[in-house]
Amino acid sequence: MMNKFLYTIAVASMTIGAYAQKSDGSTKSLVKAEKDFAANLAKNGAKTAFTTYSAADGLVFRPNPVNAKTFYATEDDTKDLSWTPVYAKVSRSGDWGFTTGPYTLGGNETHYGQYLSVWKAVNGKWELALDLGTSHNKPLNKVKEEFIEPKDFHKPKFLNDKERATGANIIATTEKTLNATLKSYGVPAFAGFLNPDARVLFPGYEPIIGKDKAIAFINGMMSKVSLKTTKVDKADGGDLAYTYGVATVDYKADLRESFNYVFIYERQPDFNWNLIALVFAPAER
Repeated sequence: MMNKFLYTIAVASMTIGAYAQKSDGSTKSLVKAEKDFAANLAKNGAKTAFTTYSAADGLVFRPNPVNAKTFYATEDDTKDLSWTPVYAKVSRSGDWGFTTGPYTLGGNETHYGQYLSVWKAVNGKWELALDLGTSHNKPLNKVKEEFIEPKDFHKPKFLNDKERATGANIIATTEKTLNATLKSYGVPAFAGFLNPDARVLFPGYEPIIGKDKAIAFINGMMSKVSLKTTKVDKADGGDLAYTYGVATVDYKADLRESFNYVFIYERQPDFNWNLIALVFAPAER
């Protein structure tokens, strides 16, 4: 009887977790999944939350990319991590999206920062595909919430893996062009690849939002940036994509540092791909 009761509880927990992750292709459903994820962690701990919400191949940067389920299977549990999405966007195809916002890590000393998470919809359920964060001092500014719904729905009916690979190659080529331009012209080259609403998350700084502020920040601190792309993924809707890899940054203060980076790209009406989010997190070499 006791075993039957425990089995019932376990099944109920799995069902509730799946329902909390339900995707209907909207940004609203993604934000709900993100908030439920945070609530699950506060109640059950990081190990349960990340195991429940992460995709089988989901990655967390701790600090270098590692499988989320593998990492949290052996990691000490914690309930001291909390976060809130303030900016989110989902692809026209409803198959993946991303969120970002502030986080707080408690314990003996409180730490603050910003996170970015990429989510994929699998069998009608949002699953965490990628998660990383940057730290900074206690924030002085509050970021305005902005949850952007897809402008329409578009998903090719007969898209195959070969066509997906071709689409991903377009993003890979864009990033190669960015890297080559950075090598030739230095960091001012970012200006030609940033969207007007681009945001930068960089260790030690609160979110830098807007193209002009992002360019001023990059030009004021960096002299060179070199990118080594690890992976590219593009939404089936053809409007959003992300890359991650390792960025080598030469500061103007004669110092070099390596970062894991995640870039979010968005296709423009002229079919060019612009950066809407650039996240740099410390890397271990």
